[in-house]
Order: sequence, then C-alpha cells, then structure tokens
Amino acid sequence: MKYYIGIDLGGTNIVAGVVDEQFQLLAKASDKTRVGRPAQEIAQTMAQTAQDAAKAAGIGMDQVESVGIGSPGIVDSEKKEVLFASNLYFENVPIGQMVEDLLHVPVFIANDADAAAYGEFMAGAGRMEDGRHISNMLAITLGTGVGSGIIINSKIYNGYGFAGGELGHTVLRLNGRQCTCGRKGCVDIYCSATGLIMTTKEHMEKAPKDSALWTIVGGDMDKANGRTAFDAMRQGDPVGKEIVDEYVKYLSVGIIDMINIFQPDILCIGGGISNEGETLLAPVRAYVEADQYARNTSKKTVVCRAQLGNDAGIIGAALLGKEV
Repeated sequence: MKYYIGIDLGGTNIVAGVVDEQFQLLAKASDKTRVGRPAQEIAQTMAQTAQDAAKAAGIGMDQVESVGIGSPGIVDSEKKEVLFASNLYFENVPIGQMVEDLLHVPVFIANDADAAAYGEFMAGAGRMEDGRHISNMLAITLGTGVGSGIIINSKIYNGYGFAGGELGHTVLRLNGRQCTCGRKGCVDIYCSATGLIMTTKEHMEKAPKDSALWTIVGGDMDKANGRTAFDAMRQGDPVGKEIVDEYVKYLSVGIIDMINIFQPDILCIGGGISNEGETLLAPVRAYVEADQYARNTSKKTVVCRAQLGNDAGIIGAALLGKEV
C-alpha cells in the first residue's frame, strides 16, 4: 500500500492528512500556523504536523511516497516557492523545499484552491463510478471569497506566472462593488458568502422590520450570514426570495462565462453556500441550460456539488505527486 500526505497551510491552522492509493483520507493532525513567525519555524510546524498525521494513521514516514502542500497565494510549483501570500507574510519563500529538507521525502506544492480542485478531480466530483477520471474540470468554492481551480487534460492550469485561474476576479458588474483585489464588480464580491451577506443587508434596509429576515437575525443586521436569505425564503418571505434570486442570477452569469471559456466536462461547486444543495443548484442549472453558448449541442458541462468538503485541499495536496 502506498501512502501520501497532504498539508493544508492556512492563515490560522496547518492541517495534514494521510491518503492511501485508493484516495481515502485515513487520519489527520493539526496545529496553529501562528503567522508572523519566520518561515523556517512554520516549515518545522508543517513537518511535525505531517509526522503527527502519519503516526495517527499508524504508518512511518518511510512508508510515505510524497508530501504535498496547498498554500494561499501565488505559488511557483516548479521552484516549490510561495511567491506572494499576503495572509502569511510570505514573499519568495521556498517553503516546499524547507519542508522537504526536514522530512527527507519528495514535496510538491500548489495554490490551495488548485489543490482543492485537484482533490475533487482525483477523488471527488471528477472521479467516475468505474474509477476513471474526466479530463477537464472547474471547481469553484463559495466561501469568504470565491476560490477556483482549473483542470485541463488532467493537469492543474495556473498560467504563465502561476497567478492564473482566479475566476473570482473576473468582472460581473462594471463599476460595481469594490473588490479586495482592487477592481470593481468582481464575481468574488457578489457571489462569495461575503457578497451574499452584503446583498442581504442591502435588502434588509428596505424590508419591513417584522419580516422573516429581521426575525431570523433577532433584529440585528450584523448577525446576517450566508444562510439568512435562504432561511427567510423557506419561510415564505418575499424579500428573502428576492435576495436569493438576485444571488443565483449573479452566480449563474459568472458560471456561464466560465463554461463558455473552458467548456469543462464538469463544473463542481463547493464551500458553505453549496450546502443549500439543489435549492441553489437547480436554478443555476436552469440558467446555464438556457444561456450557455453550447445550449444546442449534445455535449454540455455538468454542474454539480463538490463532494469532499473541507478535506478537498488536503486530499488534493496529498495527490500532487501523482500529477507529474
């Protein structure tokens, strides 16, 4: 049996997991990132967390084929270097090589969204019942921001300078809301959970104070979250439905643009908002079916929910060594 370790390097936590050759996650371990420390110290914590995960899985590091890292920011996978990650205060940090020197196991590294997409491709939405994989896939994550990963011909695509695939920072609305990337009107600022909360609050300001929207948050607008509008809609609140309809339309326009550019076999949607399941996906599919450029052809992109949840990044990172 072959084993692989994936490390999800986050701004708050470092999580490592052991994956076997059937792509099953066997055990995990975690520690705090403690951002602000020297990169070498963070690398040492990553290495120790990987060793802890191996111990939890009942294996030795000598049984591990390779280790993969999913990191925020712009990642040069060839040099095993994080070129820039603002939340880690990394700039040109060869974190992959540092971990490899500590563990004496081959280490691979990718952007965390790309790693999560690769996890879904290898072990989740992209894996067929007979174990084969489709060839081309997009994965988007609707979380605090909109993460995305592109798989073309079974390989991660991240562009000439390793900063490609940022589908969340394509523009939906010219001169719209200010996005954190510096542009205005991005998919990210309308379709992330953050964007949905903004839309919810905008509508709440005009909604009756006795509406379900206000009741759900106990009269405190700051308690609105990504579920509030969906919950209000389920209670028959017309403003809740208006918010959800607006959100679904923006998301669908962004997805249709992605499909028109890449026409992947599958586009899978993960992140907290995807927990709405068919309440979200069914109307998105209806928009896609009606408006995608390939609507009159027999081969169309399948829009589905991601399958691996928060483990996608760990599993994808663990399997990075199988990509080469």
